[in-house]
Amino acid sequence: MQVSQELIDRVLRLVHAAEYRPSKPKQIAALLELDADGYREVRRVIKQLVLEGRLIYGGNHLVVAAAAVGGPTDQIRGTFRRAMGGGFGFVRPSSGGGNADADVPEDVFVPTGMTAGALEGDLVAVTIEPSRRGGIEGKVVEVLQRARRQFTGTFFSSPQPDQPGSDTIEGPVVYLDGVHYEAPVSVGDVRGLPLQDGDKIFVEIVDFPDEESGGGEAVILERLGSSKNPAIDTLTIMRQYALPDEFSEDVLDEAREQADAFDDDVVPTDRKDLTDMLTITIDPFDARDFDDAISLQREDGRWRLWVHIADVSHFVPPGGKLDVEARRRGTSVYLPDRVIPMIPEIISNHLASLQPERMRLVKTVEIEMLDDLTITHSEVHNAAIRSDKRFNYEQIDQFIASPAAFQKDWGDSICELLTHMHTLAMQIRKRRFKDGALSMDMPDIKLELDRTGKVKGAYQTENTESHQIIEEFMLLGNEAVATWLDDQELNFLHRIHAPPERRKLRQLTSFVKDLGLGFDNVESRFEIQAVLDKVAGTTLENAVNFAVLKSMSKAVYGPHREGHYALDKEHYCHFTSPIRRYPDLSVHRLVQRLIEQKSTPDESFAELVKLGHECSDAERNAAQAERELIQLKLLHFLKKKQGETLEAVISRVFADGIHARCLKLPVDGFIPVTELPSDQYRFERRGQSLTGFKSGNRFRLGDHLTVRIGKVDLQDRQLYLEVVKNHSAAKSDPRGPSGSKSKKSPLRHQKKSDRREKKKRRRR
Repeated sequence: MQVSQELIDRVLRLVHAAEYRPSKPKQIAALLELDADGYREVRRVIKQLVLEGRLIYGGNHLVVAAAAVGGPTDQIRGTFRRAMGGGFGFVRPSSGGGNADADVPEDVFVPTGMTAGALEGDLVAVTIEPSRRGGIEGKVVEVLQRARRQFTGTFFSSPQPDQPGSDTIEGPVVYLDGVHYEAPVSVGDVRGLPLQDGDKIFVEIVDFPDEESGGGEAVILERLGSSKNPAIDTLTIMRQYALPDEFSEDVLDEAREQADAFDDDVVPTDRKDLTDMLTITIDPFDARDFDDAISLQREDGRWRLWVHIADVSHFVPPGGKLDVEARRRGTSVYLPDRVIPMIPEIISNHLASLQPERMRLVKTVEIEMLDDLTITHSEVHNAAIRSDKRFNYEQIDQFIASPAAFQKDWGDSICELLTHMHTLAMQIRKRRFKDGALSMDMPDIKLELDRTGKVKGAYQTENTESHQIIEEFMLLGNEAVATWLDDQELNFLHRIHAPPERRKLRQLTSFVKDLGLGFDNVESRFEIQAVLDKVAGTTLENAVNFAVLKSMSKAVYGPHREGHYALDKEHYCHFTSPIRRYPDLSVHRLVQRLIEQKSTPDESFAELVKLGHECSDAERNAAQAERELIQLKLLHFLKKKQGETLEAVISRVFADGIHARCLKLPVDGFIPVTELPSDQYRFERRGQSLTGFKSGNRFRLGDHLTVRIGKVDLQDRQLYLEVVKNHSAAKSDPRGPSGSKSKKSPLRHQKKSDRREKKKRRRR
C-alpha cells in the first residue's frame, strides 16, 4: 500500500504529541484540517501504520501510539526477505513506531522452520529469541499482509514423483514460479481447461501453504500456454504483474478519430510556428517512441535552448476513453520483446511521434542563459515544429569523436548545432555535479533476441556523452517547468526524491568504512559522489553503486514541494515524456490550462495525492516486471550452458552466501555458503567478506572469480554458481591467501592491477 510520507509524518507527530487524546480517524482528519478526500487518505495511512506496528487501535476504534500501550518487547514487525538456496530468511524491521526501542539488528535472522510460510515482501510479526549459536534470531508468528496473491506456475495433473509433497497431495497441482515453496499447491477443479503437464498457468492463492504442514490451495485463472514456447515467458510476467493486453475497440476508435481530425500540412494559427527552426532528435537506435527534439541558438554571447516535447495532451482530452485507459496503465512498459504502450500506437507512434520532415505539435520550453549558465528567461509555448533529422546515440558518439568526418554528409549547420549542443550540455553537467548532484544510476541490461524470442546475447548499456547531452537538456526542461508552476503556487505532480534517512546514511558510512576506501563520513551529497568517483571503473563499482541506491529514498510522484535530492533540485517534475508517463501528461494539461488562462487551472491537493500514488505504483510495477522478465529469459539461455565457466565479480556478501555479477553476460548468480570450499566461514562486516580458517578461503566484495554455471532454477528464477577459482585471494594479503588480518582495500589491489596492466600494454 503506497501512502503519503508527508501525511504519515503529520499523523505520527499528532498522535505522539503530549496533548493528544485517543481519537478516531475522522477526528484525526479534522484535527489535521483535511477535507473528505483527506479523511479517506488518513484512513489509509492509519491502517498501514497499524499493520506496521507503529499505531494501535484501542477500544471503540480509537487510535493510539504503539508505545503508549506497551506490548511484547520481544516482538517486532517488518518485511520478510527469504534467502536464496535455503529455507531461512531475514526480516527488516519497519522504521519507527513499535520497533524504535527494540534492541535488534538491521536484519533479523529467521531460521528454517520458523518462517510460517512467509514469502518475499510479506509484512510479518516476529518474536525475538536467543539463538543457540549466540546472539538472537527471529520466529515469524504471523503473516500480517501478503505482498501478492496471484502467481504463475507450472501445471501437473498430479505431484511429481520424488518431489516434496508427492505423498501428501493428490490431484492437479501447480508448482509456483518465483517462490520458495518446494511442494506444489493444489488447484482442485481445472474447469475443463485443455491442460497438459508442463503447461504454464495463472492462479490465485486462496489458502497459502503452511511451512510445517504444506498444503495450500489455488484457483486457476487462465491457461497461458506451453512452457516450451519462448513467448510464454513474456505472457507469464504480464499476468504476474497484471500488465494490460491490447487496447479495447472503444479506445482505438477514439484514437482513430484524433488521427482523422489532424492535418499535418497546416500549422494551427494559435501555435508558435517553429517549423523553419533547425531541429533534431537523438534517441536509441531501437527507440520505440520519439517524443523530444532539440533546437539551440547562439546569440550575442548567450544561449537560447528550445526543448520540444510532443503535445500528447492535444490528442488525449481529459475524461475521454483514451484518458481513462492511459491513467489506468500509468506508464508504458518496455519488455525485451515488446512494448506495452500507455497510449495507442496511432497516437504514440504516429500523431505524437516527432518524425523528420513532418509537422508536429509540441509544447516547447524556451530557456535563455548566459555563458556562466545563469538562466535569464524561460517560457513555455504551444508550438509546431518540423524535425530536420533523426539521429541515434551511436551516430552522435561517432561525431563527437571525429566531427570533421561527418561535415560533408550532414552539412555545416547540423554539425555546428551538434557541436554547440555538446559544448553546452557538458558545461551544464559539470556545473550540476559541482553543485552536489549524484550520478548513481545502474546500467540497463539489453537482450539480443532471435526471431523466436530466444536470447542469443546480452549487454549493459553505456551512459555515453550522446546520452548525457539529451539527459541534461531534458533535466533543464523539467526544472524550468516545475519552477514556473511552483512560482505560481499551483498544485501539480512533482517528481519527489526525499533526502535519505540518517539511519541509512550511517549504515552506508559503515559499509564504506568496512571496505577501507578512506572515508570517515558519507552523509552529504558531495561525500557520496566522492565515493562513487573513487570506485568508478573498479570491481567495487557495481557493489558500491547498489549500496548507495539502497540507502536512498524511493523517487515518487506527489503534489508535495520536497525537491529532488539526487539531482539537487528544489523544483522538479516530469514533463518531457508524456507519450509514456501519465504524470508528464497531467503536467502538460496544467500548462495548457494556463496558456488558455483558465481561472482555476490546477486540481485539488488530495486528488493529486491519489494520482501520485497510482502513478508511483504503476512505475514500480513496470520496473519490476521488466527486471524479472530479463532475468527469466537469461535463465532460459543459461539453462543450456550448465557446466560452462564464466568470469565474475563478487557484488554482494551476506552471511548465507555471496552474489556474483558475471562480466561477459550481465547476470547475477548466487553462491550459497554451503557450496564454498569446505570450511567454517564467518561473515566479516568489516571488509565485507566470508572468511574461512583454511588458506585461500576468503571471499570479499569485488573479488575476481572464475565460476561455473551450476543450478538454473526456472521455478525460483534463480541462478546458482560454483566457485572454480578466486583470482583475488592470493593478492589480498602478503602473508597468504587467507589473510584475515589484512586491512588492504580491494580497491587498492584493483588500482595496482590496473597500473600493471597499463605498463604491460606500453611495453607491448
